[in-house]
Amino acid sequence: MTETPGPDGTRRGTGAALRTAANKVPEVTAFFWIVKVLATTVGETAADYLNETLGLGLTVTSVVMTVLLAVVLVAQFRTRGYRPPVYWLAVVLISVVGTLLTDNLTDGLGVPLLVSTIVFAVLLTATFLIWHRVEGTLSIHAIDSPRREAFYWLAILFTFALGTAAGDFVAETTGIGYFSSVVLFAVAIAVVAVLRFGLHLNAVGTFWAAYVLTRPLGASLGDLLSQDRADGGLGLGTTVTSVLFLAAILAVVVYLSFSRMDAPDRRRVSAAASSS
Repeated sequence: MTETPGPDGTRRGTGAALRTAANKVPEVTAFFWIVKVLATTVGETAADYLNETLGLGLTVTSVVMTVLLAVVLVAQFRTRGYRPPVYWLAVVLISVVGTLLTDNLTDGLGVPLLVSTIVFAVLLTATFLIWHRVEGTLSIHAIDSPRREAFYWLAILFTFALGTAAGDFVAETTGIGYFSSVVLFAVAIAVVAVLRFGLHLNAVGTFWAAYVLTRPLGASLGDLLSQDRADGGLGLGTTVTSVLFLAAILAVVVYLSFSRMDAPDRRRVSAAASSS
């Protein structure tokens, strides 16, 4: 059986079609980043809506959303491949829970945002180091086993918590405001894109850098839209902002479910099948 190196550096043989088809993460297309930013914004506004607008409080909101996330992740782990509705529902819920992690530290325990940012940065780095040591890759093109998927979702959780802490720190503690924060993180993502496509830096490293940065971008965007004008926002409120962005996510996910535009490694699967 001949082997060829995959995009993540691992070597795959004639079973590549089966292995690739089992990947649990979508292709990184424009749709991936659109839904990711929408989900991060919902994570910020939905957490505020449940906690403050509905008055559930941090503890009840955290318990309810964590239980919901656990249920959806069980469903995600039980799927045999990438399923857009299940996958993106898990992303939305983990975005909310990641936000609540930071909110509990900041508002519940009084931990400074800078400290929370450092803590989650350390936890994310440790996750990446252990993941790479155990699996030999951090590529999302190889999320094809329960252990790799567990590392993946743990990393996603910490990226959301880190992004929330970093975004709030930049927007609030430094005093530059929500709009300036949106611009700042958008520019940072553009720099990462230039490093990847212009200077051809490592695809895995630049992907995760962009993934982390989209969280504070979305969080700042959510705050910009939902917060009162007196606080530097546009005053749409958490309810309106959450509903608008959830509707946008639903529309895109329905489209992806039927079009399969982001089916993982679709071209490689087709090529492997035609050559066998």
